[in-house]
Amino acid sequence: MKIYTKTGDKGMTSLVYGTRIPKNDLRVEAYGTCDEANSAIGLALSFLVNEQKSEIIEVKKAFHHIQTVLFHVGAELATPEGKEVKWKLSEEDIKDLEKLIDRWDEKLPQLKNFILPGGHPAGAAFHSARTVVRRAERCAVSIDSANPLVLSYLNRLSDLLFVVARYVNLKLGAMELTLHEN
Repeated sequence: MKIYTKTGDKGMTSLVYGTRIPKNDLRVEAYGTCDEANSAIGLALSFLVNEQKSEIIEVKKAFHHIQTVLFHVGAELATPEGKEVKWKLSEEDIKDLEKLIDRWDEKLPQLKNFILPGGHPAGAAFHSARTVVRRAERCAVSIDSANPLVLSYLNRLSDLLFVVARYVNLKLGAMELTLHEN
């Protein structure tokens, strides 16, 4: 199978089930931003590839599953209204994120100030991924037929990315910088 099809050369693309729409459609923007978020998460994880601490291995395993679900979230956004979604997002997927947030957040020092994104390269990359997920959420919210669970999942995923950035920074000994008040 060839990578290039030439079917998008004139600014159109296909949704799941073959419906053709312009590449600047909100639906394409939403699922494309989920793809971008997934790549940003992959970049963050690449900074952890050689880390062998059990806490970091747990992060890597959790995010392998999260990346898979996020891929399916994008596929759901790429499915035209009125068509059956092959994989359904569930409340359990959202609860899984909440469990991770709670487990890792309880190990973090309490926030007393706003923190600036940074620290270890993986922590900084997770912060960057968080902002991409927030953009995906803003795009998805503009789609009237979007599954409300998609919106909840993206919202919770951005919360988790904030927590995991802090958690990775803590576990790898990277300092968090706080906002200077003027």
